[in-house]
Amino acid sequence: MVKKEKKYTYFEAGEGTPIVVLHGLMGGLSNFDGVANFFPSKGYKVIIPELPIYTQSLLKTNVKAFARYVKDFITFKGYERVILVGNSLGGHIGLYFTKQYPELVRGLVITGSSGLYESAMGESYPKRGDYEYIRKKAEDVFYDPKIATKEIIDEVFATVNDRIKLLKTLTIAKSAIRHNMAKDLPKMHAPTCIIWGKQDKVTPPEVADEFKKLLPNASLYWIDECGHAAMMEKPDEFNDLLYGWLTEKKL
Repeated sequence: MVKKEKKYTYFEAGEGTPIVVLHGLMGGLSNFDGVANFFPSKGYKVIIPELPIYTQSLLKTNVKAFARYVKDFITFKGYERVILVGNSLGGHIGLYFTKQYPELVRGLVITGSSGLYESAMGESYPKRGDYEYIRKKAEDVFYDPKIATKEIIDEVFATVNDRIKLLKTLTIAKSAIRHNMAKDLPKMHAPTCIIWGKQDKVTPPEVADEFKKLLPNASLYWIDECGHAAMMEKPDEFNDLLYGWLTEKKL
């Protein structure tokens, strides 16, 4: 179901209200298999664009440029208003997009999102050649370390050992810190759904509480025994919470 059109590569399924999913820094499209399988049967079109995290020039490797890329993609697809769902860096891009282009946003969903709190992504990179260290970092993303399969660990290891990708990862980390959203959030009135893993070590639970406090139109839901990528670790609970919220808000 992956399509390539012009400069865009994306997954698309279903018909109805568009849900545009924004993946994170190390996250592929498959991280959202649960969302992609569930929502098309509920009257939604799920679209997951591949974000140009490692393919744009360094000058365009930042939160603002990625939000612009999503805007261009939505315009290209001809959608009037969308529901945005973002995990980690994808949540941050969704937040920045909502600040810049509120007229295009029906609703925003964030899980394990950056934007308020960034753990120093760069601190660990001197150890980038250490496979065991990378394995531990990848396992820390989840409550259940078994979800960090060898395939996932290998992909992260390859990314941090690719000099250009490493440079872009650090550039994005700095951009995330620079684009802190704390002052913007109180002015953002789009209905927002915050779904958070209670055991998220990357963006701890207090980050979710802070998002709830600062966003004027936000609902916060917790998933227990769950880490930083709720839609991967607890897909059924994630979908039930999200679908309940969409139904309640008539989105």
